[in-house]
Amino acid sequence: MTLLRKPSLLLLLVTLIVLGCDRAAPEPQALEAGTSSSRSSTARDAEASEPSPSAAAPRQNETTETPTAQLGTLPEGLGLPVGLPMPDARLRDIKGETVHLSGLVADGPLLLVFYRGGWCPYCNFQIHNLTDAFGEFKSRGVTPVAISVDRFEEAAATKATYTIPFPVLADTELEAHHAFSVLRQADEAEVEKLRGFGIDLEASSGRADHVFAVPAVFLVDKGGVIRWAHADRDYRQRPSTKQLLSVIDTVLGGTP
Repeated sequence: MTLLRKPSLLLLLVTLIVLGCDRAAPEPQALEAGTSSSRSSTARDAEASEPSPSAAAPRQNETTETPTAQLGTLPEGLGLPVGLPMPDARLRDIKGETVHLSGLVADGPLLLVFYRGGWCPYCNFQIHNLTDAFGEFKSRGVTPVAISVDRFEEAAATKATYTIPFPVLADTELEAHHAFSVLRQADEAEVEKLRGFGIDLEASSGRADHVFAVPAVFLVDKGGVIRWAHADRDYRQRPSTKQLLSVIDTVLGGTP
């Protein structure tokens, strides 16, 4: 009797252990599944809250640094030469309010940067670099000012894509572009090519004449005199921020 009872008890004990393990096993699996679900939810939330690259910043194409020998040169028929007084012009800021260049220079030297428009990836690269180096310009007492033919709403959109700490101005009446002689007109073939890239010049500028700037830079001292001038018909080639800072140091001599 005792011999029969011991195997039975042993069999019962083994059965209970097996059943207990089977019931306990799902618990860590359920916990792991819950953890995985939580991570997936967190990842989805992060993905939803993080802006896409196109929303975070406009498309940029890296520019080529201007060769040293070409720095401070103006193509024939373009730009105002060094030594002339800065012409005044009325522009609009990102709020649509009127801004006079004469009012800006009253606060100190300006680095006037004429760019083609917020649709130009090379211009966006240039403005982004100026933004990154803003502290260097500020320490020299010089304020960069970006100017294009874009409507002020477009200028506001450019400035809203990332923090640009200097003025971005709209010259929809072309006062500054004419005054500084940096305007060019795109022919129909170029307009169609830009349309092929999804760029609508008329929508950006609010104008039907398809004009925009030849990329140009003018350094104006606190007296309102042009001290350095540069323009280049090759929009892919621009003075680097390092070159511009060197120009400021040389031309203004640390005393803007």
